[in-house]
Amino acid sequence: MRTTNLFLLVVAIFLSISFIPTKTIGVFQESQDVGKPKLAGSSQYDKKTKEYTLKGSGYNIWFERDEFQYLFKKISGDFTVTADFEFVGTGTDPHRKVGWMVRESLDDNASHISAVAHGDGLTVFQWRVTKGMAMRDPEDEIFSPEKNIQTIQIERKGDEYTMRVAAKGDALQTVGSHTMSNLSGPLFVGLYICSHNPEKVEEAIVRNVQIVQPKS
Repeated sequence: MRTTNLFLLVVAIFLSISFIPTKTIGVFQESQDVGKPKLAGSSQYDKKTKEYTLKGSGYNIWFERDEFQYLFKKISGDFTVTADFEFVGTGTDPHRKVGWMVRESLDDNASHISAVAHGDGLTVFQWRVTKGMAMRDPEDEIFSPEKNIQTIQIERKGDEYTMRVAAKGDALQTVGSHTMSNLSGPLFVGLYICSHNPEKVEEAIVRNVQIVQPKS
């Protein structure tokens, strides 16, 4: 009898743990600071307005390593992600960054490709070719001819990634495409913010977030 009761207790504990709801932030699974920036960042979701608020520090997303706040989920296969971005306040550094990032891991030197809106209005498609490699200017960038972009989209089809952008009220326009053959398997896909100043935390609002995957 004692053995039976112990068995039932173990089963009950297992079932209770199994059905604990996973904490999510909107459509994303988790948020964290990548690269251990000096000042902590955060990500929040307002269910009423359906807006995300990102706060983050970090020296940069460049050279051989990155520092930023990341709100992400893991995705396999092709996808298209779209959102509207708006910085809060005038900011400290014109190179503060917000946008979409596709990353192989949460290591600070991981290979990635990202669509970047800067505080000064510059919008860029940029990437780190392989883990630990220094990002290069201009070899690892595609610049948008338009500035002060609101909507940013990344589409993945196999190894090819395409960035599209639009100013407020305009239709999406293709900026360019780049092949990343080393980004395979489940990838980290999400929103990010970097202050480009380790002594400051910057803030952005992200609206109309869409993550679309083709039906198998």
